[in-house]
Parts: sequence; C-alpha cells; structure tokens
Amino acid sequence: MKKKIVVIGTGGAGRGIMDLIESCNQEENIYDPLGFVVDPQFGTPGTMIIDKPILGGFDWLENNASKVYVVCAVGESHLRLRVVNRLIKMNCRFINLIHPWSKQCSSRWVTFGEGVIINGGQADNSVRIGNHVYINALAVIGHDSTLMDFVTIAPGVHLSGYVTLETGSFIATGATILPKVKVGEWAVVGAGSVIHKDVAPNATAVGILQRDIHQREPGWHLVSD
Repeated sequence: MKKKIVVIGTGGAGRGIMDLIESCNQEENIYDPLGFVVDPQFGTPGTMIIDKPILGGFDWLENNASKVYVVCAVGESHLRLRVVNRLIKMNCRFINLIHPWSKQCSSRWVTFGEGVIINGGQADNSVRIGNHVYINALAVIGHDSTLMDFVTIAPGVHLSGYVTLETGSFIATGATILPKVKVGEWAVVGAGSVIHKDVAPNATAVGILQRDIHQREPGWHLVSD
C-alpha cells in the first residue's frame, strides 16, 4: 500500500517537495501525495497548487493525522521548528524523502533522524544527520560531518570533512565550510561565504574573508515575528 503524504506549506519548498516525491516514485512507486496543508490565510481549501489541492488547514490535519505522513516544507530553520512542534502535538507521523540522485545518502554509513529531506544533495561516508534537516540540490556534505536537528542547507553548499552544524543553523546558497569548523546553534552563514573558523551560536557570518556581522540574543528563534 502506498504511503499517503501531505505537504505543509505551498511555497517554493512545498512545490519542490511535490517534485521530489514524483522523482522518488519514478524509482519506486510507493508514495501517494494527497496535497497541501496551510493555515487559512495562506490558501483556500480546494485551490490547486501545481496539480495538487490545498486540503485544508491544521484542523483538517488534526482529523486525519493517523491516516497520513507529513512533510514540513518550511525552508527557514527557526520557522520549521515552530511548525514541527505544532505537528508533534498533533501526533503527526513524519517521513524521510531522499532524491534518487542522492542514493549515496542511503549508505549504512550515513545515519538519519526523522523528517529528513535530501533533495538532490550528497553525503559522504560517516555523516550523521539529525531530525528535520533539509538538504537542497547540489549540496555536498563531507565525510565525518554532523548536522544536528533543524539544520538547513541551501543549494550548492559545500561542507568539508569533520564539519559540525549545530541545531537550527542555516547555510545559505553556495557557501563553503572548511574542515573541522563548527557552526553554532541558530547561526546563519551568508550566501557565497567561505567559513574557515568557528561561528558562534546565533551569529551571522558572511564573506570570502569571514566576518561576523550580527549577533542575536539567545532564544531569538522562539520569538514570533
């Protein structure tokens, strides 16, 4: 029996997840994507997004949580944390999705949590990936690296070996993290940056010659926008 999947969010990440499911089904037809779930202010039930409907809001999901698997298609780490916490309270079931291009990530030397999305990225030997990590296309994760919960890797990121990305860190498009560097929890690395030294928790680091440009207060990710 196919696994019925609903996608939380209708933005670019949500549409990308639908494409990812389609790619997975071309390899092995095991998923049945039903549609999208969003709060009412973001879309009306029945509205078609690409070729799938908005099923309803979180009330719909609460009534159907035991029948489906959930994919949280929220790109930013701190927002994904808030949505996932909401889903956990509803006893939702999460699923891992790995693009066929990323078959190497299925090696027994790569370990996963739950709710992991790998949409065309690659992971080398002895990589540890936590819960609700999102790895985008053309990202490369070097050997012996650790990605903790709610990490987001944008397209084209390169992590060298022995890199540690702590909880909630966000690595923007095309950034490079050099060997043995640690990026602290809820830190942000800017697009195209080359990071050669550790990044403090909650900091934002940018540039080819890395510099920290902003320091948030601890707990910033828990404050509503």
